[in-house]
Parts: sequence; structure tokens; C-alpha cells
Amino acid sequence: MFWNALRRKIPVFEWGRTYNKHQFSNDMIAAIIVTIMLIPQSLAYALLAGLPPEMGLYASILPIVLYAIFGTSRALAVGPVAVVSLMTAAAIGNVAEAGSMGYAVAALTLAMLSGAILLLMGVFKLGFLANFLSHPVIAGFITASGVLIAASQLKHILGVNAHGHTLLEMLWSLAVHVPETNLITLAIGGAATAFLFWVRKGLKPLLHRFGVKPRLADVITKAGPVAAVVATTLTVWAFGLAQKGVAIVGEVPQSLPPLTVPSFSPDLLLTLAVPALLISIIGFVESVSVAQTLAAKKRQRIDPDQELIGLGAANLGAAFTGGYPVTGGFARSVVNFDAGAETPAAGAYTAIGLAIAAVALTPLIFFLPKATLAATIIVAVLSLVDFSILTRTWGYSKKDFSAVAATILLTLGFGVELGVSAGVAISILLFLYKTSRPHVAEVGLVPGTEHFRNINRHSVLTSPELVTIRIDESLYFANARFLEDYIYERVVGEDRLKHVVLMCSAVNEVDMSALESLEAINHRLQDMGIQLHLSEVKGPVMDRLKRSHFLEELTGKVFLSQFNAQETLAPVSNGQDAIRSLAV
Repeated sequence: MFWNALRRKIPVFEWGRTYNKHQFSNDMIAAIIVTIMLIPQSLAYALLAGLPPEMGLYASILPIVLYAIFGTSRALAVGPVAVVSLMTAAAIGNVAEAGSMGYAVAALTLAMLSGAILLLMGVFKLGFLANFLSHPVIAGFITASGVLIAASQLKHILGVNAHGHTLLEMLWSLAVHVPETNLITLAIGGAATAFLFWVRKGLKPLLHRFGVKPRLADVITKAGPVAAVVATTLTVWAFGLAQKGVAIVGEVPQSLPPLTVPSFSPDLLLTLAVPALLISIIGFVESVSVAQTLAAKKRQRIDPDQELIGLGAANLGAAFTGGYPVTGGFARSVVNFDAGAETPAAGAYTAIGLAIAAVALTPLIFFLPKATLAATIIVAVLSLVDFSILTRTWGYSKKDFSAVAATILLTLGFGVELGVSAGVAISILLFLYKTSRPHVAEVGLVPGTEHFRNINRHSVLTSPELVTIRIDESLYFANARFLEDYIYERVVGEDRLKHVVLMCSAVNEVDMSALESLEAINHRLQDMGIQLHLSEVKGPVMDRLKRSHFLEELTGKVFLSQFNAQETLAPVSNGQDAIRSLAV
């Protein structure tokens, strides 16, 4: 019993006991590929967050190991990601100046808060809270964030000192500073960007045409950013371009992640609490979406609540080893999966590779131009931009389109914090709106069957003495009054009506407000000489109703099936006594 519980809480004991040489081989190959990809990407994302580049490496070492121990996905690659890096910059930019010691400490504190929130959500099994963020809203937020991120990096491509947190601010600042463009920096950044786009789209087909094996072609393609880093770094060093205004990374500490201590200042914790919550939710949603997609391809499963614990541990690890908030990244996880990773050990091997890079390779990136890192970010994030979500939601649901459009516009116009907050609020409001006006249908008997269908969609049999109303939603405080109004409007003026049956096949819950509404409907119909009945009530709902006085006061009966209610209260046939309703 204890061993089973331990394996659930620390999944490494589950997959680790069956680990073999074949898995080790595949995990090592995947780790090499992901490490090659992560070295420039980690540096770039730290730059995006306004942090020293080494913090990107530090955030990719211990967090990966901790996730490998506590996480349940066998392919998820944890570390800095573009959206969370942008949100980090927006959050800590309000409390400290970029480049200052306070800025770095705020990043550590943000990671600690995010880790604590995720850990508590996992312990109390609150993963369901992420469901309040609808997929269209998340897609809209990520698209807008991708545009913001790409726009924020144009200053490094141009070599100018622009600023801004919203798209308009960034574009205006860029326009003002365009005359100051450093042409050498622009040439380097433009060439790196073009090269990385070509690598992503054209290199692999070219290698295949030359007969390169698929696995080797993958490794070479993923090494594209490293090639850009090496080429541009050597160019800047060889021609002394740093003296000609090309911004470079400069000195990076040559060490393993240090032991760091976040701030426990009440004022700072309070200021960062909301941003930490938003980062936690967005990071969790993105991470779980990727993990579930990859797990399904191998007929595996993940535990969302345990994922919260794994991500929480990873963020706490980042907070105490010089990192900043992390989550599961889409691109690196797909690369990890495609490269053949079989267990979370691949992540641990990746961490070892990055640790070696932090110790041995950092002196080699002194002359690395920031324009190359900006190009790496731009190419990575533009794959996240998907404006087709607007056309898809427009054709499918105007309400979802409104939510997506509002999220995109607010994120671009007012920044990521307001954008994601609006996304959460819009998701909840959409849910409340949809469920507050549930689909309610009057149904009749399909001739020759025991099935009941909407009288406005099918040719069915009904009786003037009986009205059957099917509620296609659980009943709770937001829609209880809607049901009352619907029933009262339907029964007014029906002199021959004797029975109203509520068909509850789609009702999964009845809360206290809805119960009071049912009691009010029962009494109002009784005053009108009409009996109220229920049919097809689910077991859990019936259990709850039995705890109240409602069933004792109910003027009618509770029927096991709607057909049984119809046959008992007002039998219909194909004769003249039945009314046929034809779909309109």
C-alpha cells in the first residue's frame, strides 16, 4: 500500500524500476538533440525576460531534474518558454529596473510564488481550475503574445534602444528610433533570422534529397540555431564588431547554478501574487495540453494533479538555483518526443548537458550578438501565431469569436497581464452566459418508438393534456429563474393541460437555488391545477433531492423513463386524439 502511494506521488519509482538499456539509448539521443536546441533558446528567453542570459541556463537544469522525478509525462521538456518569459518581464518590470539586482531577485521570487501556487493546487487537486480557461481564449492569448514577443525583439535586430509593453508602444518607439539603426546589427540580425527560417522549413528536405538518414537530419536541423550562434559570434569576434556598436552578450559566469534565496518581503510577495497566479495557470494549461497530446500518441496517460506537483517542484527549484518561472514548452517537448525520448530520464540527461554547457561553454559566447538571440526568439514564437483561430471561431460560434477577438485586442493593446486576466474573466463569463440560458426543448414521442425528440425538429406525437420539457443543462443559481420563466410562459392559456413533466436526462446536478425554483414551479402549477412530474432523474441528483422536502411536496410522480411517464399520464397513438408536430 505504501509503495503504491509512493509511486503515485513520486512517479520516478514507477518507470525507474523497469528502466533498461534500450530506453537509456533512446533517451540519450533525445537529450543530445534537445540540449543542442536548448542552449541558444535558454539564453534567448532569459534575454526576453530582461534577465542575464545565464539565468536561462540555470532555469533549465535543476527544474528539469525535479520534473523528471515528480512529473508524469514521459516526453514533456520543462524550462523557460516564450510566453512565460514575456509575462515575467511584464510582472517584475513593475517592481524593479531591468538589469538591477532587485530585478533578478524579483524573478526568483516570482518563480517561488508560482511554484508554491502550483504545488498547493496539486496537493488539493485543483487542476480543474485550469478548465475555466477555454481553448479559444488560450489560443487567442498565445497568438497575441507571439506578436508582442516578436515585436519586442525588433529593437535587438535594429540595434536601437526602443521600449514599450503594448504593441502600439513598441511600434511607436521603434518608429522614433529607426533613424538610429545600426546597419551592421541589422545585417547580422536579418541574416540570422532568414537563415533560421530556412533551417526550419528547407534544410530537412534538402538533407533528405542528399540521402541523409532521418535521425541525423533531425539532429542537423535542430542544430540550426547553434550554427547561427557560432557563425555570428565568430564574425563579431573576428571583425571587432562590438566596437562598432553591435550589442553582445558579454561575460557570462562560468559555473553551475548557484544557490539563491528569493525575497520574502511582504510587499513584494503581495505585488507579485496575482502575476504569479496567472503565470501558474497559463503555464499549467500549456504544459498539460502538450503532455496530454504527446501521451495520447503512445496510449499513455498523465495525471493533471500530479503534473501540478511536478511543475511546482520545478519552479521552486528554479527559484533557489538562479532561475525564473518555467513550464513545459511545446516546441522542445515535440522535439523530445520526435527524437525518441521514452522516459523523463531524457530530461535529466538534458540537464546534465546544459550543466556542462554552463561550466565549459559560457566563455565562448562572450561575443554572441544579442541580435542572433532575438532572431532565435522571433523564429520560435512566430510558429505560435495562429490568426486562423478567428476565422474558425467566427464560423462555428460567434460567442467564442468575441472572446478570442477581445483577448487578442486587449493583450496587444494593454499588455499580457490584462490580456490573460481578461481571458480568464471572458472564459468564466462565457460559461455563465451559456449555462444561464440552457437549451430547453419541448419533446414528443417519435411514432413507433420509445424515444422523445424536439417538437420543432421532428415529427412526433404529443397530447394536449401533457407537456414534456427536456432541460439540457444542470440546474444551478444562474439558470434557475430562466427555467421558471420558460415553464410559466409555456403553460399560460393552456386550459386542457393537466401535467408538466421535466425530463432530467441531461441534469447532472441541482443546487439549492435551483431546488427553490423547482419548489416554486411546483406550487405555482398546483395553483393552476397542473401537476409537476419528473422523469429520468439520475441517481446522484435523486440522492440529493431525497435530502429535501421537495419530493414529499411534489404534486406528481418521479418516473424512471419518459416513455413510462407518457404512457401513464397521457397515452398517445396515431389516432385522431393525438396531435402530430412536424419540424419547421
